[in-house]
Amino acid sequence: MTDPTLRLAASDILERNWRGRHTVPAGGLYPHQWSWDSAFIAFGLRHLSARRAQQELESLFAAQWQDGRLPQIVFSTGLDDDAYFPGPRFWRSGDLPEAPAVPTAGLIQPPNHAWAVWAVHRSDPQESRRTGFLERTYPVLHRWHEYLRTRRDRGGSGLLAAVHPWETGMDNSPAWDLPLSGVPRHDLELTRPDLRHADASERPSNAEYGRYVYLADRYRRAACDDADADFPFLVEDVGMNALWCLSETSLAEIASELGADPFPHHRRARAIAEALHGLFDAEAGMYLARDIRTGERLAPRSVAGLLPLLLPGLPTAQQLLATLRGPGFRLGETVMVPSYDLTRPDADPAAYWRGPAWFNTTWMLMRSLRGLGAHDEADALRRNMSRLALGHAFPEYVDPWTGSPHGTRLFSWTAALVLDAETDPEDTP
Repeated sequence: MTDPTLRLAASDILERNWRGRHTVPAGGLYPHQWSWDSAFIAFGLRHLSARRAQQELESLFAAQWQDGRLPQIVFSTGLDDDAYFPGPRFWRSGDLPEAPAVPTAGLIQPPNHAWAVWAVHRSDPQESRRTGFLERTYPVLHRWHEYLRTRRDRGGSGLLAAVHPWETGMDNSPAWDLPLSGVPRHDLELTRPDLRHADASERPSNAEYGRYVYLADRYRRAACDDADADFPFLVEDVGMNALWCLSETSLAEIASELGADPFPHHRRARAIAEALHGLFDAEAGMYLARDIRTGERLAPRSVAGLLPLLLPGLPTAQQLLATLRGPGFRLGETVMVPSYDLTRPDADPAAYWRGPAWFNTTWMLMRSLRGLGAHDEADALRRNMSRLALGHAFPEYVDPWTGSPHGTRLFSWTAALVLDAETDPEDTP
């Protein structure tokens, strides 16, 4: 049973950040709709209103491109262009033939959407069937996964590639330092509206941002067509591919519910899982991203390398559990799971994805632990998430040792995922 105070506080944040058809991650820092945020938010909304959760996802799906991609950002209308950078004036998606009528970014984010759709359906099957939720969303999700399979397998391995750190959702992870080192900085004066809402020490540096803008500008100048053979950033990210595999399994469940053949989705999920296994590094005790341009694995150990624990029947689960419990991530000693190996001298507990603990990755690993029978450890994470969220106005992320809050506050996926963990504590991937 959810603590009434926690439920009320989380519900209030989700209502405060609701914009009529979708939820913004946070009112000041993130004033638009973000792709993987909306999927995480739907996990919490389903406990308040299944119809609201459906609407959250379908508002994003309405911005699908003709090539099948779901965009990283759907821009809200009526806001000044400098509310967020790079905004709609930078992307000019309306000039691109495959883009939707609404303004969007051209990049993508991790494909956790089919997983969320299936969870929303399961929370209230009667309402889902009444509204035809799965009938409407299955074609969207199928086209999305086909885009990933046909346009984003840039390395020919069967895994999807990110063309920008923003696409991984873990923007300034140390895993990207090496592939970013050869990327030029954009020569325009940077606009940083994010620094109006968060301390500079907790955000990516200007040097990092300059490279981010260069990559985004080059991708936009190529009409976001994924055909630039010399693109300077091409990585196979573990977290993106683990979520793709999990979502492909969810598509099989959706197909079965609709009376369609689930086998093609099961086959695709197995193929992704087999390709993903090629990123496992026994010495590191986890999965490592791969730089497609060099063929090399990227040595920094980030929390993304643990996310294959979401996948049932994973042959490396015990090695990953040992790493999660070991000196790098300190499960049981830290209050939540850090985003980066704590033994590294450059780990920073306050600097975005370079050490702090995030609620979405901790929530995913909490569910994974429960699925593996590690109930005590899962419960400890759940309790810490709830305590820190309620005690610190639902922060974006926290110090993994002390729990002190960082980033923006009143963060939507923090509210949604804590609500989900407390309302449905026995749920697993």
